[in-house]
Amino acid sequence: MVSIIRRDPFRTLNTLHEHLNRMFEDSFFRVPDTDSALTAWSPAVDIYETEHDLVLRADLPDLNEKDIDIRIENNMLTIRGERKLEKNVSEDNYLRMERAYGAFSRSFSLPDTVNTDQIKAEYRNGVLTVNLPKREESKPKQVKVSVTSNGK
Repeated sequence: MVSIIRRDPFRTLNTLHEHLNRMFEDSFFRVPDTDSALTAWSPAVDIYETEHDLVLRADLPDLNEKDIDIRIENNMLTIRGERKLEKNVSEDNYLRMERAYGAFSRSFSLPDTVNTDQIKAEYRNGVLTVNLPKREESKPKQVKVSVTSNGK
């Protein structure tokens, strides 16, 4: 009986690529004098709409509630804050630093349909949720339509 062996030429190339990556990572734990993780960052945001609200959710892990500033000015919602490097660990002791630290600011233009006097925000489990209620006049209305048969 003859067995057929399927060869994938790209598998060998991918394996070589993985070995080279590992070799460089092992040899060079960190690049000296880089502060890429200490530069400005921008948290990820989702915005969606419900019948009564616009909802903004922002990922803000490792922030304290007091480090988050939310303002509304000229129909512009601005979220600011700062994620600080842990003080109990010296920057020189890090072998890898991929998470971004430092100040951030995100601004969003609000539609005229938002009732800015009723905005509420909640921060729980590293996620900021801002509820932006719609004005009454901008909420969808249901109108009953009477149907007559044969134009009568």
